[in-house]
Amino acid sequence: MSPHETYAVEIAGLKRNLRLFEIKPGLKIAILNILGDTEFVQACARELAQKLKDIDYDLLVTAEAKSIPLAHALSVETKRPYVVLRKNYKPYMGDALKAETLSITTGQPQTLILDEKDIDLMKGKKVVIVDDVISTGSTLQGMRMVLDKAAAKVVAEAAIFTEGDRAQWMHIVSLGHLPLFTD
Repeated sequence: MSPHETYAVEIAGLKRNLRLFEIKPGLKIAILNILGDTEFVQACARELAQKLKDIDYDLLVTAEAKSIPLAHALSVETKRPYVVLRKNYKPYMGDALKAETLSITTGQPQTLILDEKDIDLMKGKKVVIVDDVISTGSTLQGMRMVLDKAAAKVVAEAAIFTEGDRAQWMHIVSLGHLPLFTD
């Protein structure tokens, strides 16, 4: 088995080697997969909670699936509830709100769905959007569209990493930045 190219990062006092993944010819990104990495998720949640402490907000919102552990840990740290926007509709979700966006990782359209049970929880609330990595902003845009339909106000956006054009993400509360890797 050939060794994979990696990119070393240090966040919240922890070091990780992120595998590089080619998303199109000549362009690679560092893949952050926090699923199952409890130590890293907890450390990042503690750091993000500190960075969010002066922001007035009611709840956290994330999109399914990789950032769910981060939203959960951040919820525990901040003692604020979190809501997950789902990617697939299930009949029990009732009269859900939906928005469509384009995924950078798959290049496919992606639907974000707010379960009917969470709509009232959102109405008139100040929310912080949470993601693991913010790259193109397409997931952020989809989340904002759903939250707008739910009459919630986005007061901040937070992530472990931003990626790509750093200047585009100066408003994001983040712990680090990942470069794009080109040949």
